[in-house]
Amino acid sequence: FSIKSYVDNEAIPLQVNKVYSDRSQLQYAYYNLPFVCPPTGKKHAGYASGRSISLNLGEVLRGDRIMTSDYDIAMGQDQQCQYLCSHRTDRQGVKRARKLIEEGYVAEWIIDNLPGATSFVTVDRTHKYYAAGFKIGYKEFSPSTGKQKYYINNHITLVIRHRQAPGRAGRNGGKVIVGFEVYTKSIEAAHRDSTGCPQDLRSDMDGMEMYIAPNNTNLASKYPSSSYLPEEDDFDDGSTLTIPYSYSVYFREDESIDWAKRWDLYFNNQEDSNVIHWLAIINSLVICSLLTVIVVMVINRTYRQVHGKDVSGDEGKLLLKRRKPGNGTKSPRLREKAPAGLPEQKGEAERGDDFSSDEEFVEDITGWKLLHGDIFRAPQYAGYLAPLIGSGMQLVFMATGLLILSCFGILNPSFRGGFVSVGVGLFVFAGIISGYFSSRLYKTFGGVNWRRNTLLTALLFPGLLFTTMFILNLFVWAQASSTALPFGTLVGLIALMLLIQLPLVYIGSWYGFHQSQPYEHPTKTNSVARPIPKQAWYTQSVYAALIAGFVPFAVVFIELLFVFRSLWQDKSGYYYVFGFLSIVSLVGILTVVEVTIVATYIMLCQENHSWWWQSVFIGGGSAFWIFCYCIVFYYTKLDIHGFVSGLLFFSYSFLACTVYGLLTGTVGFLTAYAFVRRIYGAIKAD
Repeated sequence: FSIKSYVDNEAIPLQVNKVYSDRSQLQYAYYNLPFVCPPTGKKHAGYASGRSISLNLGEVLRGDRIMTSDYDIAMGQDQQCQYLCSHRTDRQGVKRARKLIEEGYVAEWIIDNLPGATSFVTVDRTHKYYAAGFKIGYKEFSPSTGKQKYYINNHITLVIRHRQAPGRAGRNGGKVIVGFEVYTKSIEAAHRDSTGCPQDLRSDMDGMEMYIAPNNTNLASKYPSSSYLPEEDDFDDGSTLTIPYSYSVYFREDESIDWAKRWDLYFNNQEDSNVIHWLAIINSLVICSLLTVIVVMVINRTYRQVHGKDVSGDEGKLLLKRRKPGNGTKSPRLREKAPAGLPEQKGEAERGDDFSSDEEFVEDITGWKLLHGDIFRAPQYAGYLAPLIGSGMQLVFMATGLLILSCFGILNPSFRGGFVSVGVGLFVFAGIISGYFSSRLYKTFGGVNWRRNTLLTALLFPGLLFTTMFILNLFVWAQASSTALPFGTLVGLIALMLLIQLPLVYIGSWYGFHQSQPYEHPTKTNSVARPIPKQAWYTQSVYAALIAGFVPFAVVFIELLFVFRSLWQDKSGYYYVFGFLSIVSLVGILTVVEVTIVATYIMLCQENHSWWWQSVFIGGGSAFWIFCYCIVFYYTKLDIHGFVSGLLFFSYSFLACTVYGLLTGTVGFLTAYAFVRRIYGAIKAD
């Protein structure tokens, strides 16, 4: 976040990071490529080349492998051409280069925390914007052979834009870097001067083709009975290709760009999409407004049912009446005795005439009010529900913190890896919140083994995530990709979970179980569970979750398109419209709240008191539709090749949807819990 200024002739370090592609989920460290100049170990700008830069957790998780390089750059010193090295690569190296060029890989270099960018201009030439990274090569069709030719970009032109530094540093001659542009060119190995540089950089020359002629003698001996000799073969006959590398450096003063706004060029291509963002917000608000009307009607109806009639009888007991046969009711009515779990009604015969004159009142108490003795009955598998809700509270805290920090600009692209690092930190710190809510809910359910609940809360959901990532990491390791997490990072994550998160969850659990009272319920639970009548198809668990989950998905799916583009389709861009994302997320959460209220009310009116798990499924139902959206996006928008890349896409998408589903499911659970306690707290019943 601090401003770094340079005086004239001061050395500027250039760092190399990785290569990545929109068509693959596998990234590779730049210096691990077999066809680039390896580091010599000489000092440049005070650092030996090939030295690894310390990375935060987020940078490691996103596949960064930043190292110092051999490029000599000094502030204000233009270099028309500087020879770097001539690197020999074998057939395997050439084959690797051709494959990466075919898949459109781009390289990421860094100067003063700015990624080297390819510069573009809009069609009307009014705006300039950057795309991070530059192509490592290109391919073109050969009309003579009818085949593709692959060329490596072996000459790099670096354009560094600068301006006077603010404050005292500027008065002392300091300059700050406000732009870093990279222009590439492929130049053949011939026609070079004594220094190794091309004789004429400005003229059109043939490119450096990544091709080694096949050794027909060896191929004939390898395939003696074949009349066809393949042009490409994995047989290593010792043939090599020498690739000369060179670079140019130009400094250009640009007072039109402030240092604080130097990242804006990476976002300028997103300005045209602002209209779509606003349409997404309007779409969200319209859907949310319609739901709000429905919720108001539900609450108003409930209020009239409770307060519009006197639903309490003598001694504060709920009054029930058997309807006449054939009236189509679902619940048994009382003659001499009340249903199981309800106190026996006295003097019903004397009050029969009064009941007959109030059929509407009888209709009101035949729905959700009949469940007062079962509505707070502990659910099945309560020992797993409490830990999941605790983990959901962690996710709610983490997501809220990330959105707030992003909206205030604390988390921004200049803080490389900051979003992931801070997210992991917030999740671990929220372990104390997770333990508190989990143990208190567990105590409310009548649980006694709070230590077991603590372990489940701390290890169940995080353990499932870690195990899945570890298995995926094995596939990435096999591809020698920098996306694979180093062994030390895996050990660090385990230590983070066991040595920091687990104690925090334990502290929260101890306080929630021993120092807090269980949540109070307004009605008592009967000793015998009330049978649940046959339910309509749309109130059954799966259908209800899918139907209710589609509404929040409809609210957020437009904004999801931009998120998916940034994550999967256009990795050279940056998603930095967190203001829009926060608004849509807020409206989306409000939609989840309203959908849960409506769905829970419908379920209770069907005399179904098994609402605990159902509220979680309804709240998280939109995760299913988002995962379906990921599948559609994969087949319609992406051009990803390879089994491992496809596996990573669907696995990470599934994990992200699981996290989102648990977060919104927790919101749904808390909403339903508050709604149920509220409406049953308004009636008088033993």
